Amino acid sequence: MTSLHADEAFLDHYHFSHDPFAARVPGFKFFPAQRKPVLGQLHHLARYSQLLLVVTGPLGSGKTLLRQALVASTNKQAVHSVVLSARGAAEPGAVLRQVAQGLHIQQADHSAILAQVGQLALTGQEVYVLVDDAEQLSDAALASLLALAEGNAEGRAHVFLFAEPQLVARLEALVEGEECFHALALQPYSEDETRDYLAQRLEGAGQGIELLSDQQVAQIHEHSVGWPGGINESAREALIEAMLAQKGAARRAGMGLSLPRKHLLALVVVALGVLAAWLMQGQSGGDLLAPATAQLPLGQGAQPAVSADPAPAVAPVEAPAIEFAGASQPLPLPLVGEAQPVIRQPLAQAAGLSSAEEVEGAVDEIPVSVEVDPVPVPVPVPVAPAAPVTPKPVAAAPVVAAAPAAPVVKPVAPPAPAPVERKVSAAAPVQAPAVVGWYAAQAPSRYTLQVLGARAESSAQAFVREHGGEYHYFKKLHQGQPLYVVTYGSFATREAAQAALRGLPAKVRAGKPWPRTFASIKQEIASAR
Repeated sequence: MTSLHADEAFLDHYHFSHDPFAARVPGFKFFPAQRKPVLGQLHHLARYSQLLLVVTGPLGSGKTLLRQALVASTNKQAVHSVVLSARGAAEPGAVLRQVAQGLHIQQADHSAILAQVGQLALTGQEVYVLVDDAEQLSDAALASLLALAEGNAEGRAHVFLFAEPQLVARLEALVEGEECFHALALQPYSEDETRDYLAQRLEGAGQGIELLSDQQVAQIHEHSVGWPGGINESAREALIEAMLAQKGAARRAGMGLSLPRKHLLALVVVALGVLAAWLMQGQSGGDLLAPATAQLPLGQGAQPAVSADPAPAVAPVEAPAIEFAGASQPLPLPLVGEAQPVIRQPLAQAAGLSSAEEVEGAVDEIPVSVEVDPVPVPVPVPVAPAAPVTPKPVAAAPVVAAAPAAPVVKPVAPPAPAPVERKVSAAAPVQAPAVVGWYAAQAPSRYTLQVLGARAESSAQAFVREHGGEYHYFKKLHQGQPLYVVTYGSFATREAAQAALRGLPAKVRAGKPWPRTFASIKQEIASAR
């Protein structure tokens, strides 16, 4: 899976509007209690101190965010801010060119820059020069910035360096003990501040802190040591691990039903055939009662045991050995390949099908050689034409006795299709018209919350009955199979649906409900018809 596809799967799984833990999120602002004094101290030192100011912290400690807050909180009429980065511009010439460009002058040298700073001071504007990633500056570039901070008779610039802690030692060696700069070290977040930071990041992406348990928050704080960059990385990894665990559990739970319905039915039929053959072979030394049981609908009473020797299947002369009382016509013994009656309803239930799928799939997918209804075994049907044939080779008295068997076949045969008709009628109400009508009555632009999807309609009905009248469900097709989707409510806007989501019971929220329009639902209902 590519990183792009992984990011898309991450956003789709949690229904994020954007990655909440990206390094740069536009418009994101978070200032815990410990950061606000640092921001106020920077404003105070810029106004009253003549020293270069250094803000230090490890990678991912929030230095850039603090720099952004410093620029945003200044009075734009009283302060002219020049922001630059030392990445790719570590030498003094490149640094001075960026400062000159920010001041809108052509000459990139100290005297021209300080002269422009003096001109702006006459109009009531001070100049702030803010440098990100300052640890990458060369010593010569640091000396140039120290000169701008010191200034001259025409003016001086307020220089702020945001860097990793090792820059302080380099500056101390450069100034040789003189008091030329003031350093402020950032501190990591506490666990409560980490929780607040995560909550604000998640809310900005359309979710809440409930995505993370207290244990996960504690682990994120421990792994990140309270630094914002580490918090972002640890939180993203925790959510991705939870997503993969949920998907893995779902795959394992559905592994038994992952094969297509046709393949499952074929496996069940083959298994039943093998089982029946094994049973018949196992009973070869004793009595075989299965054929007598299969012939009970003829109304002939109990019949004697029959040998399992396969010779009668080849030589019909020995058929009188299994005669019933009052009839001399032998009944055909089933061969091994025909000995297993295929019961459609249990097969369908074993494959996990509903009643409607059972009726539709039984005719198309069960092999012709075993497609017989076992309940009223349709063996009597071929017996009817045997009545006129038997009088010729057999004595007259048994022929007369065989005649009553025909009337018995006729009343037994009609119930054969009855169970199929009852199954069709029972499976007919796949979707109640009233439920479909409720979705049709909603405006396409309105929103609802999709709560869950279930393969069995009874599961969706039970969920709706348990939670009340604001819940409805509809049928759609997912990967060619019916899926029953439960929704909650009808809302005018997406924001209203999001607000209602927070009021749902915790058990319902655990399924990660998400807002969607009725227009998309109506399209899925129409496609499922």
